[in-house]
Amino acid sequence: MTPWRDVSMALHAGMTAWPGDPLFRRDLVESLERGDVATVSALHLSSHTGTHVDAPAHFVAGAASIDLAPLDVLIGPVRVVQVSNPDVVDVPALRAIAPRPGERLLLRTANSDRRFLQGPFTMDYVAPTAQAARFLVECGVVLVGVDSLSVGRPDDGLETHRILLGAGIWVVEGLDLADVAPGSYDMICLPLRIPGGDGAPARVLLR
Repeated sequence: MTPWRDVSMALHAGMTAWPGDPLFRRDLVESLERGDVATVSALHLSSHTGTHVDAPAHFVAGAASIDLAPLDVLIGPVRVVQVSNPDVVDVPALRAIAPRPGERLLLRTANSDRRFLQGPFTMDYVAPTAQAARFLVECGVVLVGVDSLSVGRPDDGLETHRILLGAGIWVVEGLDLADVAPGSYDMICLPLRIPGGDGAPARVLLR
């Protein structure tokens, strides 16, 4: 049987993070090496640290929170697609991909080729335009994943988020697709279950 492949970012001190978000930190509360009866850690992080799922409540007032993420959307067949435009995910690039109704799409861009998630954060990442987001809504996709920390660009990212999340499309950000070839896979994407949460870190597996 084909093994599962982990496409999640490892959580560690100094990892790539969105500017202004709390940085990941792991503090030892108890330690076997110090003579305690167990090792216990305290974790400090943003709800959008590393690989994570955005809930509609992240940008849409009164919308679904992360604990309501539908498992039948987060688990199932997914298509990893290579975006041809090296600078942006635009409508022509998506037309070439031909998204289908009910489909889960993971967008592999130039971010993966230059291993964007493994270095210091910069604002020159590749992401969908607001027009591309509207196109994805029109196509009827149910989930969109990206290999950057945001599904939106710096100039129109708020609008992009609101278009996708407002249409009920679930968004997965921070995917490590550097060593993943385009094609069809099975996906398991499980964000932490946080009642009322705007988003949560997730472990994402492909097979």
